[in-house]
Amino acid sequence: MTKRFFGTDGIRGSVGKDPMTADFAMRLASAAAQGLVPAGGTVVIGKDTRLSGYMFESALEAGFVAAGADVLLIGPLPTPGIARLTQELDADLGVVISASHNVYSDNGIKFFDRSGSKLSDDIERKIEEHLKNPAITLESQSLGKAKRIDTARVRYQEFCTASVSDGINLEGLKIVFDGANGAGYKVGPRTLGGLGADVIPIGCSPNGKNINDGCGSTQPELLQLTVPALKADVGVALDGDGDRLIMVDEEGRLIDGDQLLYILAIARHRAGGLKGPVVGTVMSNLGLEKALRAENIDFKRAKVGDRYVLEALRETGGIIGGETSGHMLVLDKTTTGDGLICALQVLAIMKQTGRRLSELVVGMHKYPQTMVNVRTAKRLDPDSCTEIQDAVAKAELELGDTGRVVLRASGTEPVIRVMVEGEDHDTVVSIANRLASVVAGSAA
Repeated sequence: MTKRFFGTDGIRGSVGKDPMTADFAMRLASAAAQGLVPAGGTVVIGKDTRLSGYMFESALEAGFVAAGADVLLIGPLPTPGIARLTQELDADLGVVISASHNVYSDNGIKFFDRSGSKLSDDIERKIEEHLKNPAITLESQSLGKAKRIDTARVRYQEFCTASVSDGINLEGLKIVFDGANGAGYKVGPRTLGGLGADVIPIGCSPNGKNINDGCGSTQPELLQLTVPALKADVGVALDGDGDRLIMVDEEGRLIDGDQLLYILAIARHRAGGLKGPVVGTVMSNLGLEKALRAENIDFKRAKVGDRYVLEALRETGGIIGGETSGHMLVLDKTTTGDGLICALQVLAIMKQTGRRLSELVVGMHKYPQTMVNVRTAKRLDPDSCTEIQDAVAKAELELGDTGRVVLRASGTEPVIRVMVEGEDHDTVVSIANRLASVVAGSAA
């Protein structure tokens, strides 16, 4: 059965439009409670800083309590913090109200199981089956109750701090931290400062409407200007819900998820602590794969989406994986993508080696890569179109073994993403535009 509401990272959309309404949120809570929470069970609910988070928090609370679940309200905290607290508080389900890197007028809802892992496709389908039924309200004696947990931020901060080796501190590092005016705006600076860093916060003044607005991992331009202007050692940027990480070196140059994955993998490999292959996605830069293989590190590709990276890591016994966008997984530290914990691992490597961030990425040459999004009037499977496949074959022949072509249908909108990478930038752009024209013509 195809999922109607759940995408690659929960349910997401414009506030006030189906499905992101208060009524739907209450029904979703009821459906999730019926499928995943035993009688008298516990649910943890956290959120980012969006104005609509108040509404969805109340609606979810009502749906869970009416279905007999007890609710622990966390308030603003990074998504991975909710995953951790779901485990720590022995809850049956964790819920995050966030649209991640989207604009403030969007919002979303995603779930974690009691182990702090995202739900499988099968479980999400079961929740959607329950959504076909009206929300339930039990008799008064069977209703749940709700309370706020005031120690949530401190608990998560302590967990993050404990992820770096004993004896390692960040003294002597001047760090510009960009919280995207989102869920990490408090815990990020306080964690880094608690480890001795000199922290300059930007994007840490949320007002409910400025999340991801000119700041954070998806709009790092201000961070790139601020780091060299203040002569800082490094910049750290999270996205709105804190599960993505982008960093900036001392010269203001962007260090993306592929480069961060390289840094983490090389350090673990040389220390003898790397297990299994490193897992990226079909969109990961070819330069990452070649750089890792040069160090005799196995590299695997998964479908786009950190949940699929996680599945591949579990299947292969790996511990490190991630996406170009900055979704990073370090499974011997935590169960899900965590921007702050991954930043701490990179900062610890800088302290241990005495090397700048720019020096840590020298061994990886990024291949020129371009992406063209082709909007179509209808859903289109590029793999089933002979004309598109012939064009792809011609492009791959032209690139040889020094480039790649990836065509991927978006999971949330009628868009075909055309990605081309190779050694020469102009050639890459030319091939990408040519393929995009073929896709557009086939979809007309």
